[in-house]
Amino acid sequence: MLSRGFCRTFGVRSLCARPIASAVKCKARDILLYASASSASPVLAKRDEMANDDAIAGLKPELLWRYFKDLTQIPRPSKHEQRVLQYLKDFATERQLAWQQDAVGNLVIRRPGSGGGEGAPCVVVQGHVDMVCEKEPFLDHNFLTDPLVLRRDGDWLKATGTTLGADNGIGVAAALALLSSPPSAKLPPLECLFTVDEETGLTGAFDIAPDLVTGRTMLNLDTEDWGEVFIGCSGGGDMSLMVEVALESLPSASSSTPTMTAHVLKLGGLLGGHSGLNIHEGRGNAVQLMARALAAVAAAAGPDGWRLVDLAGGDKRNAIARDASAVLLIAEDKQATVAAAVESLLKELRTEYGTIETGLSLTLTPAGGGDSSAAAPTTAVAPGDAERLLSLLRGLPHGPLKFSHAVPGLVETSNNVASIKEVPSSRPTRRRHVIVTSTRSSLMGALEATRDVIQGLARLAGCVEVLRGKAYPGWQPDLESKVLQVTLDAYRDMLGGNQTAKVGAIHAGLECGILGEKFPGVDMVSFGPTIKGAHSPDERVKISTVEPFWELTIKVLERLADVRH
Repeated sequence: MLSRGFCRTFGVRSLCARPIASAVKCKARDILLYASASSASPVLAKRDEMANDDAIAGLKPELLWRYFKDLTQIPRPSKHEQRVLQYLKDFATERQLAWQQDAVGNLVIRRPGSGGGEGAPCVVVQGHVDMVCEKEPFLDHNFLTDPLVLRRDGDWLKATGTTLGADNGIGVAAALALLSSPPSAKLPPLECLFTVDEETGLTGAFDIAPDLVTGRTMLNLDTEDWGEVFIGCSGGGDMSLMVEVALESLPSASSSTPTMTAHVLKLGGLLGGHSGLNIHEGRGNAVQLMARALAAVAAAAGPDGWRLVDLAGGDKRNAIARDASAVLLIAEDKQATVAAAVESLLKELRTEYGTIETGLSLTLTPAGGGDSSAAAPTTAVAPGDAERLLSLLRGLPHGPLKFSHAVPGLVETSNNVASIKEVPSSRPTRRRHVIVTSTRSSLMGALEATRDVIQGLARLAGCVEVLRGKAYPGWQPDLESKVLQVTLDAYRDMLGGNQTAKVGAIHAGLECGILGEKFPGVDMVSFGPTIKGAHSPDERVKISTVEPFWELTIKVLERLADVRH
């Protein structure tokens, strides 16, 4: 089922005659999702639509799940949120709700108080509309055009081969369900704030208009552990290290030079995951493990027995790298030795990571599938520069660097070696790689000290440029928060007995820290259903936690509806 806003945005408005709150039914045979944008055939589109309907059939609360399914059908990568924002505007217009948008795209939809909450102070309900776009390497999926395909796996909802976008689609869907509540619902005035570009540096929050919201109580619905209420988060900042390497022309084969053939070294099958929430679990980092594998190749082949042609790995700044690949040349008389070294390293890595990285793979295969007619590389990285690049990759800090002394088990400071990619160089005889790192800390001094270390390593490695992005602030806990007490009381009443939510901080970048600076005096909590595998194709939301998450949201707002200035 689709809301009328979805239908209008994507040119199928004639299929829906009333809002989703009225449980509109659209026949599956009539719905061709993204017919103008998706590369899928109409038959496949209808098949996927039926699969999506089956995936959410019978789930409660029905309205929230329907809106979430709507969102999964709208491509919404960071910095490409135009279509989902149009969907939200149409949603507001159809319900005669006021909306306002700032210059960078952040959108607020306002709903008056009702059911006795008309005189209560306004409450901000906040989430971000963009999603991390990660997919399995074998999958042909374009996140700019293609909808997601949902599937249910026991108590989990997933997407087929891609990230699900439950981060933060579930929070956005909950806000839409709140805005669609009937006039009799007991709710305070709401300002549902939908921010943009959260996943690539929280730039929507950084540049939010100071007059976009008026409320000074906020529910952030962007955390991923049901049963916990968060009142603090880490800050963070990215860096881009520009490494320039010289390219050398390869000599023609002769009696004095060994014959070399091109091979592809691939490392994959890793879990990846969120670079904050999963950083303490010891998951493998494909970028650094590839550098380790290439060092093993170099040791086995000797200085004259191999050459590096190309290297790439990782993708998103806030995801642990899952895959990496390299093209290299190996002398014919060293190929057996190198193959044995690669196999030996694979065994070592499986021993080192075997209990968690059960899918880890490392393969060395002839380039072009062994086709001798395939074009051979004509240049390779100068040996000294290859060694310099690999040394930097292996030496950069990755993982938790310090745990909190105040909050046992909480990572205080960490760094993620996120990716290495080739970028254009102005000189044909040189190649430039950019290495992206993402540092997090709940202490800004420690965060910047870690970035100082990275900048120093980059200088020692001869990086031609270091781009040090603006750090975003953390959110400092306030145990005296009024909305925290309201939330804990509502949680206790909902579950009965002496059960209460765990109060904590999260080693991830929530927008709360920035919004707290932009809107002085705002009192905030953050909570949500259980989501696992965020920022990876294994992302999944635990179905049984969504209904209590919704119930808690309602109960908190009902209590806030009784508040008077």
